[in-house]
Amino acid sequence: MGEPISGGMPATTDATEGHDAAAAADGAARPLVGVREEPLSVDEVLAAVTHPRVGGVVTFLGVVRNHDDGKGVDGLDYSAHPTATDALTRLVQATLRRDGVVTVAAVHRTGHLDVGDLAVVLAVGAEHRGEAFEACRALIDDLKAEVPIWKHQLFDDGSDEWVGTP
Repeated sequence: MGEPISGGMPATTDATEGHDAAAAADGAARPLVGVREEPLSVDEVLAAVTHPRVGGVVTFLGVVRNHDDGKGVDGLDYSAHPTATDALTRLVQATLRRDGVVTVAAVHRTGHLDVGDLAVVLAVGAEHRGEAFEACRALIDDLKAEVPIWKHQLFDDGSDEWVGTP
């Protein structure tokens, strides 16, 4: 279990409530959900979606890039509302209910990130590749739209911009 984030919520949780009964019955890996300051691990996320029923794993890696809208980016800071882990858990549970999906892992970084750092790592393990691709795409789109995590971009000209704030 990770360190608590603001509001005393754990930074990493298992999203087993609502997990599909067939996967639970045959010992599926527990879903991984996290909002944390520590650097993210692709290996940790891939291990969380490994299962004998999985025929396709699709990952998404969100990486801090060096530009946005024609401006150079030096780095950014992510802030999360205390409900961010709960919101991400709900999305993971919804993803697990999709046809063919067996395992899901989703972790998002907070704090200061430099260019090249991983900001978000997602993986969906499904029985077939098409189901995995569709579910992973929906998960990142829903995460961006629904999870209260905000990006503060720091530009190389000294200016800054908040993205995703209400």
